[in-house]
Amino acid sequence: MADWTFAVASEPGDPATPNEDWADVAPGVAVVLDGATARTETGCVHGVAWYAAQLGARLLAGAQSDRGLVDVLAESIGQVAAQHPGCDLAHPGTPSAAVAVVRAYEDRVEHLLLADVVLAVDTASAIEEFTDDRITRVAAGPRAAAAALPRGLDRHEALRSVKQLEQRARNTPGGFWVAAADPAAAAAVVTGARPAADVRRLAILTDGAARAVDTFGLMNWHAVFAVLDHDGPSGVIRAVRAAECADPDGARWVRTKCSDDATIVYGVLRDHLR
Repeated sequence: MADWTFAVASEPGDPATPNEDWADVAPGVAVVLDGATARTETGCVHGVAWYAAQLGARLLAGAQSDRGLVDVLAESIGQVAAQHPGCDLAHPGTPSAAVAVVRAYEDRVEHLLLADVVLAVDTASAIEEFTDDRITRVAAGPRAAAAALPRGLDRHEALRSVKQLEQRARNTPGGFWVAAADPAAAAAVVTGARPAADVRRLAILTDGAARAVDTFGLMNWHAVFAVLDHDGPSGVIRAVRAAECADPDGARWVRTKCSDDATIVYGVLRDHLR
């Protein structure tokens, strides 16, 4: 594995509730999961945070081998399903998570993405953003219509309807895919690789942290990396929390949650540090 240094920060959207994000690193490997908050019954007694931790630990261990990342994800999903066979794993609300895995070798950097975790890669010529954007295409029209409504009960109900449409489209052909109980979801991942010599830094953000760029417009990716260099991942999350606190009712930035779990893994090639 290549010689990378990583920094990790993760905060719950509400200190009174469990953080359903999960992140950890190993030499040359970083894994980030964004657990899908249960808005209905799930058929599972364990919960989303448990699921994310179980799946994340298996992904991190598997990604340290030379096996393909798609196979590692499929096997890990199956292993977690086997951990709670007494739960109703066919329930439409069964615990699930968006996934990002990055693995850096001496000659290449690989990534695997499933759902809306964001990977930003800083190269010598540009900063490139990668994500699985299928979830944003689901109910895009109703989402835009809801956002255009004035703040109040009508907009709240419209946004709730959007979330229901999204849930019905989860892990279905023509919809979007997340890791849940079926290993077949691994076949729907977005993968990529590039020469290691092209990559200087990278950042993996759950959507609660990526709000800094795509929801609030607080900074572009160059500014994100500048904050990461100076203040680390916690610096970006602090900026997101400040924006959320300044707009608690979503009057300026329409969103379904005032505050969301936020996680960032920041990776720097040690040669770049020198």
